[in-house]
Amino acid sequence: MTETQPKPKRSLAGIAGIVAIATLISKVVGLVRQLAIAFAFGVGTAKAAYDISAIIPSFFLILLGGINGPFHSGMVSALAKRKKEDSAPLVEAISTLIGSIFLVVAIVVFIFAPFFIDLLASGLQQTAQGLETRAIAIQQLRIMAPIAWFAGMIGIGFGTLNAADQYWLPSISPLLSSLTLIAGIGIFILTAGSASTNPNYALIGGIVLAFGTLIGTVLQWLAQFWAQRQSGLGRFRMRFVWNDPGVQEVLRVMGPALFSSGMLQINVITDLTFAAFLPNAVAAIASLDYANLLVQTPLGILSNMILVPLLPTFSRLADPSQADQLKQRIRQGILGTAVVMLPLSALMISLATPIVRVVYERGAFKPEASQLVASVLMAYAVGMFVYLSRDVLVRVFYGLGDGDTPFKISMVNIFLNALFDFLFYKPFGIVGIVLATVSVNILSVFVLLYFLNRRLGGLPLFQWGYSILGLASSSILAGTASWFISNAIANLSGFKGFFLALAQTTIAGSIGLVVFALLATQLKLEEVDQFVDRIRQRFSR
Repeated sequence: MTETQPKPKRSLAGIAGIVAIATLISKVVGLVRQLAIAFAFGVGTAKAAYDISAIIPSFFLILLGGINGPFHSGMVSALAKRKKEDSAPLVEAISTLIGSIFLVVAIVVFIFAPFFIDLLASGLQQTAQGLETRAIAIQQLRIMAPIAWFAGMIGIGFGTLNAADQYWLPSISPLLSSLTLIAGIGIFILTAGSASTNPNYALIGGIVLAFGTLIGTVLQWLAQFWAQRQSGLGRFRMRFVWNDPGVQEVLRVMGPALFSSGMLQINVITDLTFAAFLPNAVAAIASLDYANLLVQTPLGILSNMILVPLLPTFSRLADPSQADQLKQRIRQGILGTAVVMLPLSALMISLATPIVRVVYERGAFKPEASQLVASVLMAYAVGMFVYLSRDVLVRVFYGLGDGDTPFKISMVNIFLNALFDFLFYKPFGIVGIVLATVSVNILSVFVLLYFLNRRLGGLPLFQWGYSILGLASSSILAGTASWFISNAIANLSGFKGFFLALAQTTIAGSIGLVVFALLATQLKLEEVDQFVDRIRQRFSR
């Protein structure tokens, strides 16, 4: 095939399938990683220290290096409109600029690690356990400081490969980080003894967690960089041409998107700061991460399925003459999100305790930890739909070349999240902190819809609202059915412990999904029919 006859673009369904499979594999391995951490450390000092120290590296990895992050969005928006031969110089110029900036950032993080840990969790200095947690967190942050540079490069590579219609490797490369960490924890468990026999158990374990995270990140970058180079999409070459129009185009989207997409991570930092002042600070901090993973696993898979194929489409439909098609794609994104996320939220709320027990309760993770994490999981689950809907709407603005509007909204939301945290954390504890963030995301969706409605000359918001209300009602009924079945299994069956939780999760969860499917199909929604058709096609193969 010649340069003048490029291969056809994949369909949205094809891209979503590739991304879903790759992301599912990465998420499953990520879950195994979290299970290994829970088995080795429970909700103890090493885990809490890692959650604190990893906030900044994770901020960079998710915000800069993550799929649908600002670097990914900026590169896709710019490269989707360019020929392949024009892409490599732009990629090299952006990499040089971003690499220079984040090399300095990594050095600053290393030098001022104690300051950053105290900034994130000053409440730790109130207790002896908190002081030990602080000392371990400082060491971990210094080990992981170089992640700032690698995260920027990963984000640029992710967007570059996606714009070139390559989705498999970028979506599956995060599993390298999880595999490295799992291997490190495995060696640690076999050699370190236990917390009761080894006085340095938490310290050594913390160092293993930090080095495993760093090495895994390096491997992820190497895999993507190799794919870029093989595809002729840039080499490891310094190119100082920052006044180039293409560079300026990327930065126009990337700059505001950096703050807008970072709202969640900035809110995580705010949440952590308030959590450090709770009476059970160490356990509360650890519970946030465990519960968040259970929510982010389905969210990450579905986010990638929906947002990765839609972002280039939003960019291609930015012309006013294609407004009707753009509105249809927006509906597809929002209602497609509702079809999947609303029933999942309802089931997670009704089955939170058995889900946590099945996934985590073994080794150092005790029943009392399950109760704490389950309460946090329920709070997170309330906001799953609005979280992903917000991301869909933000990507519409990016596709329209408008990063300023999401940026301004995010700035206000950061303030609101801090205010809600302050109001909620004392009366409601760690659950109140999570609900504060959920409240902010709900407000974000309404404000984004308001401005998008004005920009596109009107959206059928009431029609969409009625459809979402129908799906929400079906989900509530499904969750209620699951809750009753779960209690019946607990009271009438002879199961106990893990097997009771497994029966509750599988049987009650399955019945809940059947109830939702029966109710949702009566709504006669195009998105429900499309989802059902895809499921049938999968099982008929």
